[in-house]
Amino acid sequence: MSLLQSPIRKNDNVLVIAGKDRGKRGRVLKVLPAKNRLVVEGVNMIKRHTKPNPGRNIKGGIVEREASLHASNVQLVCPECGAQTRIGRKILGDGRKVRICRKCEGVVDK
Repeated sequence: MSLLQSPIRKNDNVLVIAGKDRGKRGRVLKVLPAKNRLVVEGVNMIKRHTKPNPGRNIKGGIVEREASLHASNVQLVCPECGAQTRIGRKILGDGRKVRICRKCEGVVDK
């Protein structure tokens, strides 16, 4: 279990490369660095049976939502070239450390 900074961050577009949802693309909604897991929009959907709670304005029934998946099962999609890629790091001339695409050398960070 590593607590290193993950190369994938919230709001990145990723491609699922393993598991039942292989081939799907989605946006990262949440990063769980302690468990090395991510929640991706529209991927790894589960059904939750919830009780109604009028105090919190929650309706009861079966709710479908995203479950987390392991970070090793996704790969970042480069915003410049649109290909799935590994992530490198580079220090720019102004001293900023940014993530770069290994295929097109484009900057991934905005």
